[in-house]
Order: sequence, then structure tokens, then C-alpha cells
Amino acid sequence: MNGVGLVVLGSATFVVTAAVFWALLPRGGKLHRWTNTELEPYISVAICAGFALGFTMLLSGILNLIGD
Repeated sequence: MNGVGLVVLGSATFVVTAAVFWALLPRGGKLHRWTNTELEPYISVAICAGFALGFTMLLSGILNLIGD
């Protein structure tokens, strides 16, 4: 994949992960319905992985663009 594609997909992954994180934040003093369930640790790992993947793709794309 070329550098521009990595930058675009990395940015999109980062934005989608940030939107999911924002949607899962407490609202009006009430916790999200997935809090204190067996899914809670998996959701945390998925959000962390989404940010890491987005940042890695973005950085890789920038480095590809610099190298060309």
C-alpha cells in the first residue's frame, strides 16, 4: 500500500476508534451498559488496539511519504 493510502486508512481508524471511545463514556451520571460485565476488559483492549493500529498506520504512511 502506498503512503497516502496508509495515512488515510490510519486516520480513519483513529477517528472511528475515538468515536467509539466517546460513545462508551459515561453520560448523565450513568455508566454504559457494558460496564461491569464480562465484555468490559475486551472492549478496553479493542479500543487500545484501535488507537495503536491507527497511529502505526498513520506513522508508517508519513514515513513512506517522506522516503519517496
